Amino acid sequence: MSEWFSELTSLQQIYWVITGISTVIFVIVLIGAFIGGGTDDIGDVDAEMGADIGAGFQFFTLKNLVAFFTIFGWSGIASIDAGNSKTLTILISLGCGLVMMAIMAALFYYISKLVSSGTLKMDNALHTIGEVYLTVGANRSSIGKVQVKVQGALRELEALTDNDEDLIQGNVIKVIEVTNNGILIIEPQK
Repeated sequence: MSEWFSELTSLQQIYWVITGISTVIFVIVLIGAFIGGGTDDIGDVDAEMGADIGAGFQFFTLKNLVAFFTIFGWSGIASIDAGNSKTLTILISLGCGLVMMAIMAALFYYISKLVSSGTLKMDNALHTIGEVYLTVGANRSSIGKVQVKVQGALRELEALTDNDEDLIQGNVIKVIEVTNNGILIIEPQK
């Protein structure tokens, strides 16, 4: 192995060292991501390296740098093997590495946008149709409960009505208003 390495040019040696180290780190990060570890076990390096701690577009993160050097190294080795000049090899490997960083940053940015906060936004209940679960007193005399589908899930929420008669279990209702404290104002659906 050392004989093979000593026969390489200095540029080839540099590329093989970069490629070897970055590929090993890449495999470790990849395995960690699959088993659920990631970089959280070694400290949140991505958050420390990124200027924006939020879920913004982060170009300089540990994962992106590892991807850059891995692709940089392998594309440089391939370029040298293809017989390209030193300058062209460096330009090709830099270009490939930067493209990979941009792809990784965009991928993580768009994946982070898929995350839902899980916070119930009561305004999303407006104009939904549901069913009375616990009797709602006439003319806002007593709070009852209704079942309505909000944000893709069936929920039991407190409700009042301006109707002249109690709305009893099983009545179909429509949400017409949401109060500031999150109580639904409902009316019977006919």
